[in-house]
Amino acid sequence: MSEARIVTFGCRLNAYESEVMREHARAAESGIETIIVNTCAVTAEAERQARQTIRKLRRDNPTARIVVTGCAAQVHPERFAEMAEIDQVLGNAEKMQPAIFAAPPEDRIVVTDIFQVRETAEHLVSSFEGRARAFVEVQQGCDHRCTFCIIPFGRGNNRSVPLGRVVEQVRGLVDSGIREVVLTGVDVTAYGSDLPGTPGLGQLVRRLLAQVPELPRLRLSSLDPVEVDADLLRAVAEEDRLLPHFHLSVQAGDDLILKRMKRRHARADVVALAARLRSLRGDVALGADIIAGFPTEDEAMFTNSLELVDEAGLTHLHVFPFSSRPGTPAARMPKVPGDVVKERAARLRAKGEAAMEAFVATRMGREVSVLVEQDGQGFCEHYLPVRLKAPAAEGTIVRARVTGQDGTRLLAQASGDQE
Repeated sequence: MSEARIVTFGCRLNAYESEVMREHARAAESGIETIIVNTCAVTAEAERQARQTIRKLRRDNPTARIVVTGCAAQVHPERFAEMAEIDQVLGNAEKMQPAIFAAPPEDRIVVTDIFQVRETAEHLVSSFEGRARAFVEVQQGCDHRCTFCIIPFGRGNNRSVPLGRVVEQVRGLVDSGIREVVLTGVDVTAYGSDLPGTPGLGQLVRRLLAQVPELPRLRLSSLDPVEVDADLLRAVAEEDRLLPHFHLSVQAGDDLILKRMKRRHARADVVALAARLRSLRGDVALGADIIAGFPTEDEAMFTNSLELVDEAGLTHLHVFPFSSRPGTPAARMPKVPGDVVKERAARLRAKGEAAMEAFVATRMGREVSVLVEQDGQGFCEHYLPVRLKAPAAEGTIVRARVTGQDGTRLLAQASGDQE
């Protein structure tokens, strides 16, 4: 599978694992034309898109070997095996094994019970092709059982990568030219609860930055509000290389809906955490995942979610219309009519777009730090896209003054200073 093409759906963790598979395939050097589809199971729509893509890939590549893996394949291997376009289905544990690529098994379905996996995930990636930013997996699985979520059945229970291995991974990426690292996982704020001494995410961040001083920028993926501990807050306050953009796993702004989701935080916790982060860092950008139309949600409950955007100062919104996943408790709850779900999702997106536009407007005339990725474009520290007026070398971090905007993209003039 040396020339494997990989099509990735879903989260940053999947993006990281696709790079692991790319390296395994390259090392295997089988010479077979192979396409690997790394699926997502977070919504029914994500699975539908994967199936549609698989059919198109087969039409366009009639002789290729098509392998399907990822969370959707882990949760529903038989459904994918029914598709004639697919040659093999691999589970989430199997796709990380080099031997699978060196000597592909004869069985069409190779998917084990993910809850029986006990070893920690510690796959080292030497580089990310064509990128100045890289994802690093520090944690796998989730010990919580939110009523709407199928992901634990695709990922298994919480398993953390030992801190030394994370440091080794990041150091190698920095040596290869990576300028920004994003720590990712299924439940990244649960990091370390299964390791000796139970080091938390905050301790990982602080030790990582201390032991890899050459790393200019560090980001974190989605944070569970109740798992943000004092050590992580201290890192927010003291570590300038920890970028001031934090994405929170909020899901709803109504306390009764949060209880029915089996979330562990209340609305007030989100508001308090947002205020705390701003008090420690000042100019931070906050994002959130929010589900519209969760079962039993009435208009007043939805309004609480809508108003949370302003109350917590959220700008980078990821809005999900509720998607019923068979096998989850929420699938058995009284559903909100589909047209109402769509309408609420649209209103929530509009609210998020307005909040983003207002935040972008506050950047006018300010200086930003831009990681240049390609064609003079990149992202600033608040995870806003920036286009530089003059070319700059890919992989450099430049200081630039914002002179205008193109929608939610900033237009900026580089000062000539590099970090």
